[in-house]
Amino acid sequence: MDVTVREAGPEALADSPTFLQSAFWGRFKEGFGWKARHFIVEAASLPGQARLASCGLLVMERSLYPGLRFAYVPHGPAADLAPDERVAWLVGLAAALKPLLPASTLFLRFDPPWYEVETVSDNARPVTAGSDGDESAADEGKTPAIGAAVAVLRPVLDKPFRHAAADIQPPDTVLLDLSSGDAAILEGMKPKWRYNIRLAEKKGVTVSEARASGDWRPALSKFYELYRETSERDHIALHPESYYRALFELAAQEGQGSGPRFPDLRIWTASHEGEALAAIITIFWGSQAVYLYGASSNEKRNLMPAYALQWAAIKAARDAGCSEYDFYGIPPTDDPDHPMAGLYRFKTGFGGKIVHRAGSWDYPLRPVAYSAFRTAEAARTWYYKDFRKRKHGKA
Repeated sequence: MDVTVREAGPEALADSPTFLQSAFWGRFKEGFGWKARHFIVEAASLPGQARLASCGLLVMERSLYPGLRFAYVPHGPAADLAPDERVAWLVGLAAALKPLLPASTLFLRFDPPWYEVETVSDNARPVTAGSDGDESAADEGKTPAIGAAVAVLRPVLDKPFRHAAADIQPPDTVLLDLSSGDAAILEGMKPKWRYNIRLAEKKGVTVSEARASGDWRPALSKFYELYRETSERDHIALHPESYYRALFELAAQEGQGSGPRFPDLRIWTASHEGEALAAIITIFWGSQAVYLYGASSNEKRNLMPAYALQWAAIKAARDAGCSEYDFYGIPPTDDPDHPMAGLYRFKTGFGGKIVHRAGSWDYPLRPVAYSAFRTAEAARTWYYKDFRKRKHGKA
């Protein structure tokens, strides 16, 4: 397929439907080892109909080893393509980008935005629901549509693309439709989730909000304190506090709340009798709301602060004009042996649709060196994301 690419300024990304393809995100990541490049992509021809005249594209470069780099496209391009058009289109895009990238670039990694919605099999089994921890397990048994026996289908790219040994963005998530009112959204949740939201309120859990446009620093300090506690409990990696501070500082500089394509970044904190119990960070971008990070204390988990937080953020996202709330990352299936099984149950309990994106796919530019890198990356991914978590989970 005939695809042309030309370098452009940050304004090329002004209409990006996702924050991951925004100039804001590129500028943020440049503070942490990446180089952001902005392009305009044009397709001279598309089979059937010309639905895509042009679109902006954020490409980020990063060093792998001395003398070797890779390029990464997060949740792009924003191209409305039929499944049988995607590979040819991306091959054309990769070929057009190749001469514009450094000669040391080993591969191009794409995280396409396309996804499949999960469908439930006829022999769906009941599931045991739980929270983001494990304090409210309850046999739902009445709602097999979420967490039931399923065949995981996701978009697949054919050769010359190769599925990356490690996904950068979470390929599986829950998308909650915000187009209806409170009653309809609550009705779509599992009964125990509605009960927990009411319980948190009844027990006196309060939720406060801090925006990037205001005094967010005390809230971020408390969030990070809880995040360290979460990391120790669940054996997850976390960035230094400076990473999240830089995110809020940049969001404030870029005109917080001044338009639909500006980062509306917020911290939500659930407290009880003056004690912070849990906190989350969300970003609202155009019609998209995303739950980015979450943290919780080991104390008073029976008060269900995590449910109060999500409900507050969901309502605020709808009021801000967002049409969809992305819970941003779950295991691919309801597997009780998965180290993040509790996260699956917690997020799917709020309703919505489970979707499976393509994940990360590589277009090798230097095939021999790429094969060696891929082997090393696969071993590292297995150790940190599977073996280490399962080992701690059994400890």
